[in-house]
Amino acid sequence: MFWLSKQYKILWRSYSGLGKLLAIPPDLIEPIAMTNIYDALRDSHDTQRQLADQMIQTQGASDQRMQIFQQLKLELAAHATAEERYFYIPLMMHDAGIDLSRHALAEHHELDELVETLEETEMSSPVWLVHAKKLADEVHHHLKEEEHKFFQMSGKILTEQQKEQLGTDYLKEFELQKQRLATE
Repeated sequence: MFWLSKQYKILWRSYSGLGKLLAIPPDLIEPIAMTNIYDALRDSHDTQRQLADQMIQTQGASDQRMQIFQQLKLELAAHATAEERYFYIPLMMHDAGIDLSRHALAEHHELDELVETLEETEMSSPVWLVHAKKLADEVHHHLKEEEHKFFQMSGKILTEQQKEQLGTDYLKEFELQKQRLATE
């Protein structure tokens, strides 16, 4: 089985000696291949970068601006909770991971405050875009730092088995958080 896209997996089955290709929504199949924590995090990071970049290209109190902001807010919140539980906390169990984990948690808090500021600011105001650009810059900064510093440091601390298990746990928590936050 392999991914066709985020929406569908391809499953190859042989019937009577003839192969058949099936596109199956991922919620109907439990993934066979495990993903490590870095691949799982990078997937969400890519989404965050795209949404942050799209958000600062919007204008006024448009439906597009609101929709992109809500998507980014959901992605950031679900990602932060899952990442804190299944990446930072395990790293904090090691002396080498404490300082970087604390720094990353502080940056998550800064992102939360910027999101809150955007929620309190009139979307049609030019000030909203100033805050949105600050949020986009901070998102890019945090993700770059995490992928370059954290991934390197944690790669020395975690075993391959831990990386795989944390990836699986992160993805499950991330999806649970997205579902929970979408209904609030």
